[in-house]
Amino acid sequence: MIAAAAENNALGKDNDLLWHLPNDFKRFKKLTTGHKIIMGRKTFESFPKPLPNRIHIIVTRDKNYTVPFKDCIIVHGLEEALKLAEDENVFIIGGGEIYQQGLPYSNKIELTRVHGNFEADTFFPKIDKEKWELVSEEHHPKDEKHAYAFTYLTYHKISGS
Repeated sequence: MIAAAAENNALGKDNDLLWHLPNDFKRFKKLTTGHKIIMGRKTFESFPKPLPNRIHIIVTRDKNYTVPFKDCIIVHGLEEALKLAEDENVFIIGGGEIYQQGLPYSNKIELTRVHGNFEADTFFPKIDKEKWELVSEEHHPKDEKHAYAFTYLTYHKISGS
């Protein structure tokens, strides 16, 4: 899973992000380019167009949902999405409900922790420290391009969890 979430686990509001962090966008692009990305329909619709050089697997309950893009696959459940990505490095990229459903299937979380609390309608699930081990962190202070300080956190699932 890959996400940017505030200290109160806020992800977004009204199908939009709560901050603009150019370095986080670059990291997201670097990590996900060339891979399949799994997202909910609302997350997909928040993009102006599909992200380049990635296969988009869009999870929706709407059996009639279609998109006019070749790099997009529509599925109707997270397990169906995961089957399409077996034996591949795939990223779950949101939203809140998809993250919650994906947590038991994930073995790694790339989380950008945005230092602040925000009003939101979508939240990242709480990371259970009994099941997840923090293996690296890299802090970035607030600067002229970033209105908020943030920290890249990488978690690995503890085996047997």
